[in-house]
Amino acid sequence: MRGGAVQINWHDLQPVLSLDFHPASHRLATAGADHDVKIWVVSSDGSESKLPTATFQSGLVPNGTAHSSAVNVLRFSPSGEYLASGADGGGIILWKLHSTEDGEAWKIHKTLLFHHKDVLDLQWSHDSAFLVSASVDNTCIIWDAIKGTVQQKLEGHLHYVQGVAWDPLGQYIASLSSDRTCKIYANKPQGKSKNAEKMNFVCQHTLVKIEYPNHDESKPTVKSHLFHDETLPSFFRRLAWSPDGSFLILSAGLSKHSSEVINTAYIISRRDLSRPAIQLPGASKAIVAVRFCPVLFTPRGSNSDGFFKLPYRVVFAVATLNSLYVYDTESVAPILIHAGLHYAAITDIAWSSDAKYLAVSSRDGYCTIIEFENEELGQPHILPGSKEVAEGNMACEKVPVSVDSMEVDVGASKLKMEASPVALRVTVPPMSAENVTLRTGELAEGNVTCENKKPVAADIMEVDASDNKVKVVTNPAAVEVTPPPVSTKNSALSYPVKLSVQLCSPSAEVPINSLPALDTMGNVWTQVVYEHTIMKQHAATNRHLT
Repeated sequence: MRGGAVQINWHDLQPVLSLDFHPASHRLATAGADHDVKIWVVSSDGSESKLPTATFQSGLVPNGTAHSSAVNVLRFSPSGEYLASGADGGGIILWKLHSTEDGEAWKIHKTLLFHHKDVLDLQWSHDSAFLVSASVDNTCIIWDAIKGTVQQKLEGHLHYVQGVAWDPLGQYIASLSSDRTCKIYANKPQGKSKNAEKMNFVCQHTLVKIEYPNHDESKPTVKSHLFHDETLPSFFRRLAWSPDGSFLILSAGLSKHSSEVINTAYIISRRDLSRPAIQLPGASKAIVAVRFCPVLFTPRGSNSDGFFKLPYRVVFAVATLNSLYVYDTESVAPILIHAGLHYAAITDIAWSSDAKYLAVSSRDGYCTIIEFENEELGQPHILPGSKEVAEGNMACEKVPVSVDSMEVDVGASKLKMEASPVALRVTVPPMSAENVTLRTGELAEGNVTCENKKPVAADIMEVDASDNKVKVVTNPAAVEVTPPPVSTKNSALSYPVKLSVQLCSPSAEVPINSLPALDTMGNVWTQVVYEHTIMKQHAATNRHLT
């Protein structure tokens, strides 16, 4: 694994607000505050001493004939034939891929005008026939991408809608707003139109607050808001469904279980979309985006006490305002942490279809690209009816698999139980590093990259499970830390000096047999809090993270 900020002129030094990989290639589309949409080709020469590069291929708005304001979001359709971009002012453009004598070109297919304020997020349906948009006008709109018409308008939010996600199985749409609510819409078709059921989404759940048991049993339970309010310093609250549709992850989470306020993301089970099932590890900054790796991986079997009892491993990335975390469903702790890479807020994240690249965009005008070696994340899990790909991590999955059953393992017995929150707190002492790229878990040597030559070691992890306090002492293992090389290819710009950060992440497992495990995401609530601290130090230039 290697990566870092690619030092090229992405959008004339303007903020890069969104990015997405084409589903069948390493083409990367980026959107910026310069009103432009650009297509790049991401590649690498296989050398461990060089970072991945992005080569400019084309600009979709060369003469300002399309978007006339900042482009906040773009997404390729699952078929790869279309690209949708949404901008300030409410305009959405559908671009279609055309073959030309010179190769290919993206041309305007439809212009969608119905939102009267900025569009902040977009998501396609799995069949590429529809898309849903989220806007500052407090609404979501479902569009017929073929006809370019409004299919349905979803109302109910009282403030900006900053994130939207379409269930890959087509049954649900989820929206996240700065009014501190998440709405789950279910498709309840009414009648038929041309021998097909007419789409009709209705609000089924509105997530607002959560109840925590009081430490004093004589007092009533404590209610707390699930999400940040409108003062969150980001226009984006990007949420995402897992590739199999079994669970949904919500960004911008806020936990006040005790006097301490924790930034978090919530995992919602498909079996019970009315409340969170898991609370992800906390972070020092608010979480603004979530994106799933499109490839499912074979279980490693390294953690029999994991919270997900799935027939495969699901990998996903979570971005805070200044850091990137990568998790899988076999471990509590993140398997990768990137911090201190950008001076301004992170705006979006994207995976390539073969899981080779993970890209991050930022308001500082740069993008970070992380490259994974073949099968570094694991062996691809080949689903029935899917095609195996010879190279890379890719598993071409054309039909999403529904996983809707769940069993809970408690000790040696199996039972089904109602949602009774179990608070688990994992605290790890910080490890000092600079510009940290930290890998944890079962990974080969050399996966920790840092500008500090000193080795780092995990120390002690303390776990509170109900009233029992268990200390797990790990054997400190020195990890060689090497500075990443700085690529100057295709760049005449000088990227700012990196900042010092301090963070922690355990490399050992937590053998607690009494913890409930989620089998294909069901009804049991389990709240997991994994705390770490990112300490910022001002650089000599007095520039600091936003």
